[in-house]
Amino acid sequence: MYFCGGLLSEPLGIPPIYFDYFSYIGACFIPVVIYFVSLIFANTKIVFKKKYLLLFVIPVISLLVLWTNDFHHLFYEKYSINLNDTVTGPYANIYLIYTYSILLIAMVKLLRYSMKNSGFFSKQSILFLVGTILPITINVLGSFAIIPMTIYITPISFAFAIFFYALAIFKFGFLSVTPIALQRIVDRMSDGYLVINEKNIIIDFNKTFLYMFNFKSINIRNKNIDDLFSSEYFNMDLSDVKKCIDGIKDSDKTYYFEKKVKNNSKYFNIEINNIKNDKTFLGTLILFKDTTQHMLDMQTIKENQNMLMERERLASLGQLIGGIAHNLKTPIMSISGAAEGLSDLIKEYQASVGDPEVTVEDHLDIAKDMIEWVDKIRDYTEYMSDVITAVKGQAVTLSEEQAVSFNLDELVKRVDILMKHELKNALVSLNVQMRTNPNIILKGNINSLVQVINNMISNAIQAYNGKTNQKIDLVLTEENKNVMISVKDYAGGLPKNVQAKLFKEMVTTKGKNGTGLGLFMSYSTIRAHFNGNITYETAEGKGTSFNIILPV
Repeated sequence: MYFCGGLLSEPLGIPPIYFDYFSYIGACFIPVVIYFVSLIFANTKIVFKKKYLLLFVIPVISLLVLWTNDFHHLFYEKYSINLNDTVTGPYANIYLIYTYSILLIAMVKLLRYSMKNSGFFSKQSILFLVGTILPITINVLGSFAIIPMTIYITPISFAFAIFFYALAIFKFGFLSVTPIALQRIVDRMSDGYLVINEKNIIIDFNKTFLYMFNFKSINIRNKNIDDLFSSEYFNMDLSDVKKCIDGIKDSDKTYYFEKKVKNNSKYFNIEINNIKNDKTFLGTLILFKDTTQHMLDMQTIKENQNMLMERERLASLGQLIGGIAHNLKTPIMSISGAAEGLSDLIKEYQASVGDPEVTVEDHLDIAKDMIEWVDKIRDYTEYMSDVITAVKGQAVTLSEEQAVSFNLDELVKRVDILMKHELKNALVSLNVQMRTNPNIILKGNINSLVQVINNMISNAIQAYNGKTNQKIDLVLTEENKNVMISVKDYAGGLPKNVQAKLFKEMVTTKGKNGTGLGLFMSYSTIRAHFNGNITYETAEGKGTSFNIILPV
């Protein structure tokens, strides 16, 4: 418009000031526009408020005063294309003060948040600073007639400013620098981060990172990452992390490291990613996650879990001890009776030696009775041996692996031996239904499987809540090359809230008398040791059936 005024005003006989009437539309409102740009840059976005309308008062009045200048000469007393020959009116000073004040505030905001996010000596900030100072300085010098200038110097100076702005925006991504609103968000992240450029120089970080390692921003900005990692603040071995940073430029992989601070109980997870734009490497992002509390929580959970497992194991051992007392008491008493019978027969035989009245048939009868007592003792000792074998297997720790081959008959026999006492005390009968070949061979830890079945039978007993003369079905079937062992009770069924958590977490219907660990561990045992599964069927008022499915 300035050039149009210079070229066309004389041929058309139009005063040059009339061309300024149009050019000043932009000149009056550009400072306000730049101010709003600075607000958006600082706050990501703004909500337009009524008070912002006040910013347009001076620009609108300035245009009205300029357009009516011929009547009052408040803007220009004398207008000339040579700024030194121009005589401004009293209102022009108001316009200049307002314009430069708004521009100054906007520039300060833009530069402040640019430097805050990218550093004072970043390429973006320097270019924007030069592009801003150049036209303002020239206009100030010309407006106040400090040096001789024409009106053409303004568009030329702004052309240079646009060039610098374009370089800052398109070449170095000035407008892509993190706005302060986003910066506030990342400052509140629980993870600390560093951004380094292609030369491994730190160009960005958040407050969380500073807090984690007790840094000050001035101590790390524009520092080499190797120097930072070698400092006393990082009291951990980061040699592998350094190698990863050097090789991340050619890799799209995310790298993870777990580090412990030496001589301290702090733990960190370090994650490294490269930053690319259209396959162009821009820098490296390093995330630091403080996992100290997580590690402490895991240790606490592990300790509590071990305590619960030990509690469950002790409860099982308590049941075993009761079973041992019951199962061994009867054969021991029988063996004791057999020993008394043999003693009587031995005395009788000794008395018969040399007695002419004792015939050969009498001797054979005595021998026959002795053999019967010996056979009974043998049966009792074999039964005791089975009990001891079963108990010995169940007394081992849960972590021991004893993968052996066994058949269904042996499995049922062990379950019967170990549960007989508990079933008898509860006045509940176990109805075993072998609906498949009892000689089917399974392989795995038989003791763990017995423990799982016994736990389900114990749960079924407790489901009756002390009711006597009840029954529990232990059904063994074969289908699709799988053996299914079902433990079914006819009690009240499982509540819906328990069903939702079954096998997923430790849940119990026994209140303070249960931990919920038994069934949870049973499911884990079947999945891990037998590659099998546990399902269940339940109906309110009709009972519950737990089904152990094992591949043959």
